[in-house]
Order: sequence, then C-alpha cells, then structure tokens
Amino acid sequence: MSIDLTGRRALVTGAGAGIGAAIAKALAAAGADVVVHYANSEAGATAVKEEIEAGGHRALAVQADLTDSAQATKLVDAAVEFLGGLDILVNNAGHLVGRATITETTDERWNEVMDVNIASTFFTTRQALPALAESEHGRIITMASLAAENGGGAGSVVYATSKAAVVGFTRALAKEIAGKKITVNAVAPGFIGETAFHETFTPGEAQKNIVAGIPLGRAGTAGDVADVALFLASDLSSYVTGQVVDINGGLNFR
Repeated sequence: MSIDLTGRRALVTGAGAGIGAAIAKALAAAGADVVVHYANSEAGATAVKEEIEAGGHRALAVQADLTDSAQATKLVDAAVEFLGGLDILVNNAGHLVGRATITETTDERWNEVMDVNIASTFFTTRQALPALAESEHGRIITMASLAAENGGGAGSVVYATSKAAVVGFTRALAKEIAGKKITVNAVAPGFIGETAFHETFTPGEAQKNIVAGIPLGRAGTAGDVADVALFLASDLSSYVTGQVVDINGGLNFR
C-alpha cells in the first residue's frame, strides 16, 4: 500500500540533516510540498530543498532559532504563506547539547536543553494551530526519544527530562484539540545510526555495545523513523492520536 500526500503542505523543523531531512524527503516523495527548517545546517537544508524540487514538488528552506518564540512565529508564518496553508507539522528540531551529570549541569545548560527540545515544540505548534485547524488533514508529529522511557545514556538527565516533557505535551495536546480533527502523535527513536547525534555524543565502543543488544540486530536508520512519520502524516492514521510510537528494533518495551 502506498501513501499519497499529493496536495498536502508540510513544515518539518530541524530538516537540514539526519532524521528531519529523511522525514522531509519522505513526505515530498509521497506528494507533499515541504518547508525545510534549519538552525545551522544551511547547506544540508538547501540540498534537501533542491532534491524535493527535483522531484516536482515545491520547497522552501528557512532558517530560524526555534528557542526564540518570535523566530518560531516568523517561521510558521513564512511556511503558511509559501504553502498557502498547512496540513502537517513535524516538530523534529531538538538536541542533546552535551552530556553532563546533574551536579555538573548549570542553570544555563538546563534551560538550553529544555528550550531546544520542548519550548521550541510549544512555540512552533502554538503558532501553527490556526492553519492546521483549517485543514481537513491536520497532523502534528513530535519527536520524543527512547531516553524519555529509560533515561538515556550517561549524562542525559536534562535531555531525558525534556523528551518526557514532549511526551506529556503530545498527549495533553491530542486531547485538547481532538475536536478540531487534528491528530497529535510522537515518534520515539532508539539508537539511530549514522547520525550526527551519536557520532558526536556516543563513543564508538558504546555504539557497538548498544547495537549488540538490539533484538533486530542492527541500528535504526533515519529512514526507519521517516517511514513511521509518513504513516502518522497520512490518512491511514486518522484514528490514531495521543500515541507514542517506539522505533527501537525491540530494544525497549513499554
């Protein structure tokens, strides 16, 4: 069964690389026009935009610091203007920032991690709701993490807390706006290989040990996450809301 998103209009945050880029390209491959947000990955976002355009769909790359409410507002407004509305919002932008124990974590680091993972999701979603409410296919997808369930690796207290907040945000919002016919769901990736996240924050030996413990016998890919996001963005998931979909190869069960 193929998924057809022809005519749908999507905004994907943090889409200049990795999982976000894979989601943006998957939505476009299914027929959607896509606004590609990036914070620092201008070259990556431009490449994603050009690939989408080469496939015959409209795309726009927009830079914004989503920890700033005003910039999040401008991003959403630019996306709605370019697309002529909005059907799908994927809140992928987020970051571990750095590993630190709780005693090593400063007030500034706490706020930085919470801002980039949960405040950015709140700012972007709030501004997008009026446009999504006008759509007949409103979809919001947030980015949780296995860390929200198992606490993550060493030095992940703040990151795991922020991703647990994303889960709570997703479930509360799903109930609050169900009457507007907008679904809200989260994806929770486990170990996704060949991404800057683990290349930066997880030593190679630790990566090997994690993969060795995954029942399906391999690391996940950005495409694995994009496939689930594609389902949640489609009409196939019209009766699914307030859910967190684990993508971890069987590494963890809830």
